[in-house]
Amino acid sequence: MHRLLAIPLFLVFLAWAPRAQAQTASQPTDKQPSIYDEIWKYADLYNDKNNRVVQRIAFTGRFHFDYASLDADQGDHSEWNVRRLRLGPRITLFRTFTVHTEVELNPQEQDPTYQRLTDAYVAWAPNPKLTLTVGKHSVPFTNEGSTSSRELLTIDRSNLANNLWFPQEYAPGVSVSGRVSPWNYRLALYSAGEANRELGEFNGGLFTLGVLGYDFATPAGMREATVAANYIYQHPDVDNTFTRRYEHVMSAHIRLEDGRWGFRGDVTKGIGYLGQRNAWGIMAMPFLNLTGSLQLVARYTFLDAGTNGLLLATYESRIVSGRGDEYNEGYLGVNYSFYGHRLKLQSGLQFADMQDRAEDGGAYSGTSWVTGLRVGW
Repeated sequence: MHRLLAIPLFLVFLAWAPRAQAQTASQPTDKQPSIYDEIWKYADLYNDKNNRVVQRIAFTGRFHFDYASLDADQGDHSEWNVRRLRLGPRITLFRTFTVHTEVELNPQEQDPTYQRLTDAYVAWAPNPKLTLTVGKHSVPFTNEGSTSSRELLTIDRSNLANNLWFPQEYAPGVSVSGRVSPWNYRLALYSAGEANRELGEFNGGLFTLGVLGYDFATPAGMREATVAANYIYQHPDVDNTFTRRYEHVMSAHIRLEDGRWGFRGDVTKGIGYLGQRNAWGIMAMPFLNLTGSLQLVARYTFLDAGTNGLLLATYESRIVSGRGDEYNEGYLGVNYSFYGHRLKLQSGLQFADMQDRAEDGGAYSGTSWVTGLRVGW
């Protein structure tokens, strides 16, 4: 435990060191690289645009460390947790190919420390209109499901994403995506079969993903303004464990940001199979940028399903592992960015309630506070 605590304390020291240095420095110009630039440049192991074969080799990954404290009617819980630790190489070849591999580790577990292979793909992107990706890669649908864990505005995804998205997040498949301004699109076919730590067993069904988005930021005069529709069709199969048991998932979401304020919203519905109840939910998340580094975030999530159709999120499920049928959540959080999404502190207070009309162990009502360090490279 003491060794685990040393990691985030050291990284917080790195975060504050530039500010102490800035107080003693003599008015550096805007063009001078920051100490963060100097540190993060070491993630570029090789960079030569003139090399015809290998243009870049980068070390990629993320380290997310949490402290969580929960007080619920059903019990209390607190823990320090390495929420995510991923690392691996990203290689650019022949100017249009990317080979990317990342593994997820858990230093809190010695057997095994290695948890799974997350990314393992080859992508070909001859232009912004077309990217062809083959291998194990992300399945981006719903608002928060299509947001990298590096760039979440809350300490973690909402329970809408936990229930209606596929939180394995990475699955083996083939996708075609791109942007034809102002539209963006993705069409993909993935294996939903039995999951293992690598590419899966390919013994279950397949699922398809379609995404169509529209960017209206320019006509609206905003920094960001997009709407998107997502649709999943999954062939029902008892061996599908990369995914939740939904035959159809439909989602529509919006993202807005204009200087000081922003908003993200989501409406999603899933049609279940093999005993999974149909479920639907909404998520609304306004946020306020007080400064270039300090941000306030609020979120409301509502979910409704048939008997035992819903699960609780990561930390809540430490107290109640059963299922419920209606869920309400309110969240208030604050974020402080030292180096954008690459180095930030996040803290959030969450009020959650799940009803369980079957009265078989799924009821939950409690408050949780989670604070975390987020580092990405």
